Amino acid sequence: MARLAGKTALITGAARGIGRAFAERYTQEGARVAIGDLNLAGAEQAAAAIGGGAIAVPLDVTRQESIDAAVREVETRLGGIDILINNAALFDLAPIADITRESFDRLFAVNVAGTLFTLQAVARSMIARGTGGKIINMASQAGRRGEPLVAVYCATKAAVISLTQSAGLNLIAHGINVNAIAPGVVDGEHWDGVDALFARYENRPLGEKKRLVAESVPFGRMGTAQDLTGMAVFLASDEADYIVAQTYNVDGGNWMS
Repeated sequence: MARLAGKTALITGAARGIGRAFAERYTQEGARVAIGDLNLAGAEQAAAAIGGGAIAVPLDVTRQESIDAAVREVETRLGGIDILINNAALFDLAPIADITRESFDRLFAVNVAGTLFTLQAVARSMIARGTGGKIINMASQAGRRGEPLVAVYCATKAAVISLTQSAGLNLIAHGINVNAIAPGVVDGEHWDGVDALFARYENRPLGEKKRLVAESVPFGRMGTAQDLTGMAVFLASDEADYIVAQTYNVDGGNWMS
């Protein structure tokens, strides 16, 4: 039996990568999925490829009017939101001496404010319906520690873990479970850009940082988007009803907590 049958989900930043993998798996588990993304054309292409009633909605998590409009559109087209995955995020790195206010503001606007205010808008919708729901925030192993070149991104993901705890404790009174997933290093298009940044600041050839990171994972390889989908399904399912304000590591053994 499909574990998410009859549920509707909004997934932010889901036109590609991890978000798209979540959308594909949720559809396979019986959910109807709204793919929210700043890249509407990409979201529409993803929805068409996934099928199963998937829809695309324009969503800029840095603009409140866009968040509110996306929630209303999902309510109208799918009848409400049972599950939210706050997946939209940006990455950057630089030594402390080179961090710019522009980079800081951009990452916090998407990774922290975008997570909080999308969560808030969906929680309000869930509260009005009175049927509870599941909210899953995407944290990171970077939120568990500092890293020499990744201060701002680490800080944003630490904030996501903290927001998950506070929101989880507050919203469970309304039957809304808020939890998070902390991936480790996940292979894909995103990591090609990360590798290029490390190559610049650590004076490495392209590809070397990615190889070294992969070799350091206890499991023996980098993760894939598909490695994360099982936890995303579990936390959205009835099996996770008694789980509140937790952040789960899905990282091949990189971090133990």
